[in-house]
Amino acid sequence: MAMAVGDKAEGDPLSEINTTPLIDVMLVLLIMLIVTLPPQRHAVKLDTPLPPPPDAPPPPPDAPDPVRIMVDFDGSILWNGQMVGRNQLDANLKIESARAVQPEIHIEPHRLAKYGVVAHVMASAQRNGLTKMGVIGGT
Repeated sequence: MAMAVGDKAEGDPLSEINTTPLIDVMLVLLIMLIVTLPPQRHAVKLDTPLPPPPDAPPPPPDAPDPVRIMVDFDGSILWNGQMVGRNQLDANLKIESARAVQPEIHIEPHRLAKYGVVAHVMASAQRNGLTKMGVIGGT
C-alpha cells in the first residue's frame, strides 16, 4: 500500500487510487493467457529423399545431364541458357518426363526473381510428372 506523506489531516479521504492490486491482477491474467494459448507450430512439410535400402540395385551409370532452368529478375525463363516462353517450357518438360530415365531439374532463380514465376516453373515440372527437382542458390 502506498504511504501518504504530507500535510493531510487524519481522516481526510485519499484522492489517489492504489494501482498495485490492479497491476497484480493484470499480471495474473496475462500469465493465465500465455499458459492457456496453444503453441504455434508453423511446419513446412517436405518430402525428403529416403536412403536406398541395402539390397537396392545401384543407380544406372548413364544418368542424363541435369536440366538447368534459370529464372531471371525480369521473369524471363532460360532452359539450359536458351530463352523460352511458358508454353515452350511446358513442352520441354513433357519431353523430359517422357524419357525412360528422367533428368534432374535444377531451378536457379535470380535473387530478385518474383516468387510467382519460380512457383510456376516448379508447378509446371510437378504437373508434367518430373520427380527429381531441386532449387539451386540464386545469383
